[in-house]
Amino acid sequence: MSVAFNGPLLFAGAGKMGGAILKGLLARGLDPSTVVVQDPAPPQAVMDLLAEHAIKTVPDAAAVDVTPAVILVAVKPQIMDDVLPVLARLAGPQTLIVSIAAGRRIANFEQYFADAAVVRAMPNTPAAILRGTTVAVPNAKVSDAQRAVADAMLSAVGDVIWLDDEDLLDAVTAVSGSGPAYVFYLAECLARAGEAAGLDAALAQQLARATVSGAGALLDASDLSAADLRRNVTSPGGTTAAALEVLSAPGDGLQKLMTEAVAAATQRGRDLAK
Repeated sequence: MSVAFNGPLLFAGAGKMGGAILKGLLARGLDPSTVVVQDPAPPQAVMDLLAEHAIKTVPDAAAVDVTPAVILVAVKPQIMDDVLPVLARLAGPQTLIVSIAAGRRIANFEQYFADAAVVRAMPNTPAAILRGTTVAVPNAKVSDAQRAVADAMLSAVGDVIWLDDEDLLDAVTAVSGSGPAYVFYLAECLARAGEAAGLDAALAQQLARATVSGAGALLDASDLSAADLRRNVTSPGGTTAAALEVLSAPGDGLQKLMTEAVAAATQRGRDLAK
């Protein structure tokens, strides 16, 4: 599947997520000569990718000498207000702004990019292996053609889900954006529990890692719901049932903790966007 854009593609920031999107686009046939990367210090893996494809790289947005068709904004929140005014001077009337930066609402970009088409997107870390889930919200200026362009860019690293209500992105971030960390922590906790039960630390980690990744793969491959899959491996009165009785205890079980965790992440997202 070949990917092309109607003009230069500017990556403002090429960290892990920006680099993952670029890698996915190149794998889909994007012409590297149409890409400009603005980043003073990309990660080594991204630097290797840029060198491999001879992609033009500049340390500062002021050094960009093209009018981009698309600007992917992936800079850190603490330097956003320094970078956006420079990017705004680069943008043309048809430039599409796609932001994957956390904590910045569409209105923030509209302050700098007057009358611009803006898509705010929230990808997650499985994008690094092209298994990400990205939720995207367009502003009123985004045309059908521009939405298709944004979809082509974001789908290079996985599935894309479109919403019309930007307010939902805080909850989206709390579930899918931050969610991989919860799963990784589950693997940590499971390994520690195995050690507490008498397993060697290395074996406990191996079992926890393989179990979490294998269960995730099964969930992805199955048409059954997570609840159905859980019931299928839970024999009445068996070992799994004994464990789930603890995990589902009313008042202090996993559901209560997860609900509180997602609520805390959602609120933090709202606070950051103020």
